Amino acid sequence: MMRLFLVTCFVLTAGLLAVDANSSKDRDAAVLYRKYCVSCHGTDGRGKTSKGRFNHARDLTNPEWQDDVTDERIFNSILNGRDVAGTMPPFNHKINQKEADSLVNFVRKLRG
Repeated sequence: MMRLFLVTCFVLTAGLLAVDANSSKDRDAAVLYRKYCVSCHGTDGRGKTSKGRFNHARDLTNPEWQDDVTDERIFNSILNGRDVAGTMPPFNHKINQKEADSLVNFVRKLRG
């Protein structure tokens, strides 16, 4: 009986830790997004800020763009910048690859 109780406690604790780890990653990505991306892409990802309109920031919520773009391209754009309009700077000196991965997942969740 005690063994069953301990196993149940272990499983529940492991599940809670996994949920907390995922929500922690989401929070970390949200913090990075607010720090580096909001000024152009806006809190909603639509790029409707004054700086975003001036720099032609991508609407990250656009379903067609979301369907067409790969995670790898988003990742590379974050780290290396995009020079299509010459305005998105690279962030490879400010964030690491793991953080860029978390931002890719965050951007995917902005889909409209």
